[in-house]
Amino acid sequence: MKKASKRYRVFCMTAVIFITVTVFTVMGAAADLEYPTKPIRIIVPQAAAGSQDTFSRLVGTKLGEALGQQVVIDNRTGANGIIGTEMASKAAPDGYTLLSTGTGSHAINPSLYAKIPYDPVKQFTPVALIGYSTSVLVVHPSVPVKSIDELIALAKSKPGEIRYASAGVGSSPHLSAEMFRHMAGVNILHVPYKGSTPGVIATISGEVSMMFTGVASAIAHIKAGRLRALSVNGPKRSPTLPEVPTAGESGLPGFEVDFWVGIFAPSGTPRAVVAKLNGEINRIISTREIREQFLTIGADPVGGTPEQFGAILQKDIERWGKTVRVSGLKVE
Repeated sequence: MKKASKRYRVFCMTAVIFITVTVFTVMGAAADLEYPTKPIRIIVPQAAAGSQDTFSRLVGTKLGEALGQQVVIDNRTGANGIIGTEMASKAAPDGYTLLSTGTGSHAINPSLYAKIPYDPVKQFTPVALIGYSTSVLVVHPSVPVKSIDELIALAKSKPGEIRYASAGVGSSPHLSAEMFRHMAGVNILHVPYKGSTPGVIATISGEVSMMFTGVASAIAHIKAGRLRALSVNGPKRSPTLPEVPTAGESGLPGFEVDFWVGIFAPSGTPRAVVAKLNGEINRIISTREIREQFLTIGADPVGGTPEQFGAILQKDIERWGKTVRVSGLKVE
């Protein structure tokens, strides 16, 4: 009798545990299906009006409309994207805080810095790749060159005198210029700024002579004559700037630099939430309206699965790691 009573108590406890787990699983699934029920914050670890910010706002606006909730873009700049990225890594993994970032914070920083306060692979879940953007090499109109060939010749005649802007030490624009310096065999002086936009403004004002930046950051200034574009640095000309030659056409064969921007969620975010966000973002960037807006600012919308995005991230961590090692850059 006592054995039967004991078995009964064990059975009851097991049943209670099973029912509890089942209830919470169902509640969690239901919460995932109802997502979102409040505003979503997308942290952008770069300055407003830059390429990364532009892509994020285009997609964020449409995402908010699709999900029926406000999507707030929160620019958290500083330390080459580290400040905003670290903040996102510590957010609750519930889908209400996302990170829209690019090659710099996730593929370059791991090799550039001796230590960073986040792990781009372990602490983040890829949601969707938004798109690729090639860089453009621009100079102040007073610089007496109209091609990369001429710029290289000028730089060699004035070693250490030509100043170039970047979005910060180790940023994508900085690494692009370092790659250029190495391939062209020139000595140019780095002047870091807190984001692409301040760097572009410094180039427009003549504070520096040149800069590598995303097409989106510079296109309005190029068309207005405030900047002169020497090359787009992809495998082909940009439909946005069809008159601007590639770097290979302009005098530096083999020089190609492109960057991606994508959405991440903190690691541990429910799969159903990630899947819902991925589906909506893919739908948004496949629409004619968004594709045309992307092409207007020199970007190629991409999309794809979270797994495909994760594979691209791993590949770029290796690719940019080699570039950092060749450049000799290291930030403590």
